Amino acid sequence: MNTRKIIENTIITTAIGIVILRLKKDKIVYVDTLPEIIKDYVSIHFPEHFIKKAVTYKVGFKRSYKVFLNGKINLKFNNKGKAIEIESGNKLPDSVVPTKLASFVTAYFPENSIVEWELERNAQEIELDNGLELAFDLNGDFINVEK
Repeated sequence: MNTRKIIENTIITTAIGIVILRLKKDKIVYVDTLPEIIKDYVSIHFPEHFIKKAVTYKVGFKRSYKVFLNGKINLKFNNKGKAIEIESGNKLPDSVVPTKLASFVTAYFPENSIVEWELERNAQEIELDNGLELAFDLNGDFINVEK
């Protein structure tokens, strides 16, 4: 009887583990199957770049996307196709950075440019080309500098 319970528990635990691993796996997506909102975003804000690779992954039960452009530009989109993170080795286009954040950088860091932007649950962060990370609330009001 004891051996039977051990075997049952082992099988159940293994099955749960396999399901969890399958849910977390990134999957390559063909560019033509990406949501139109993502393809439109790329063509509007990065017209001189093309999509090299796209991957879908799950955050909880929601599907999200990572899109890799030529020129070392990486984008992340949530399940609704909204950009939530943009990374580049160069200055980001003004059109992808919220105006209030861009104005702050122009006023206080005129020699620097924004190379990363991330939208979090309760805040936004940008990284400058000098490595400084600036945090803002969702309204674009400055919170602090991180390094």
